[in-house]
Amino acid sequence: MPNWNDATIREFHAKAGKGIAGFGDRLILLTTVGARSGKERISPVMYHRDGERYVVVASKGGAPDNPAWYLNLKANPVATVEVGAKTGTETFQVRAREVKGKERDRMYTERVAIAPGFGEYERQTSRKIPVMILERIG
Repeated sequence: MPNWNDATIREFHAKAGKGIAGFGDRLILLTTVGARSGKERISPVMYHRDGERYVVVASKGGAPDNPAWYLNLKANPVATVEVGAKTGTETFQVRAREVKGKERDRMYTERVAIAPGFGEYERQTSRKIPVMILERIG
């Protein structure tokens, strides 16, 4: 993944977060603090909005385990987001929390409507794919 991540991060910056291959305008760069290492990690992550909140889904392409960024957010819920804006990109801090139950199911259904591949991810794994809300704090 590092090569894909690095290429995607470069494309994000080159295009100011707009029109990213496979994501369009729905990609953020999520900087988390490693749960074990304590080091900052940047992950390109698809998002959609729920009002002012950012919704990210820890699908990892339907893999049997959760992505590292999810584990990092669980351990250290304050993170940094970089997102495409009207002019350039905007960077700010967020606080993450996992949503469960009906709220999680509603948000996951919204994601599948936007990106149908997420429906397949859910079918190919036995885990309940986590949904996280990122709320701006700074």
